[in-house]
Amino acid sequence: MNSKQKITFKHASVTVLTLAMLMTTSCTTAPVGQTEQLIITKGSQPGLYATETTKVTATVTGMDAASRKVTVVTPEGKKQVITAGPELRNFDQIRIGDQLIVAVTREALIYMAKDGISSADGTLAVVARAEKGAKPGVMKAETSQLTGKVIAMDPKKHKATVQFTDGTKKSFDVRKEVDFSKVTLGDEVIFRYTEATAIIIQKP
Repeated sequence: MNSKQKITFKHASVTVLTLAMLMTTSCTTAPVGQTEQLIITKGSQPGLYATETTKVTATVTGMDAASRKVTVVTPEGKKQVITAGPELRNFDQIRIGDQLIVAVTREALIYMAKDGISSADGTLAVVARAEKGAKPGVMKAETSQLTGKVIAMDPKKHKATVQFTDGTKKSFDVRKEVDFSKVTLGDEVIFRYTEATAIIIQKP
């Protein structure tokens, strides 16, 4: 099975500001950075693994230590002002000319529960900060999982309908190579989505 929304990452409009989830901004949106995508499927087996990584680099051109504001300029010449939150340790080590690097990785995994270990629905968030005295940086990762049951299948149209634990139902396109004989009504499908954001400051 696949979910077009999950695979294409419709809401993955990546910028220096939107990726820096632990910061706030006072200016307009920056251009999208360089993106790499990978989609892996398993032959006739239902499910897939998709990943997308976007990296944005900007140069520090100004600082206000009192308000923890940093002015950066992207390679395209777009200027932005970022307010660094307390999660970004070692702010006093940032210097004009340093490189602000923001990288986001999004992963979508869809698989049948009988193919792996199932766990409860929910969201798990983790934040890792740089050690005191190290280069400024922070990483945040959040994983969300939903479990559904197959309640209807249409092999001719390559579609399947899944009902989630909250009662909602959604129809999904199924890859043409998937063998419907390997899926039965009532089978559980796991949808797992992870977004990890890394922000580091380094010397040019």
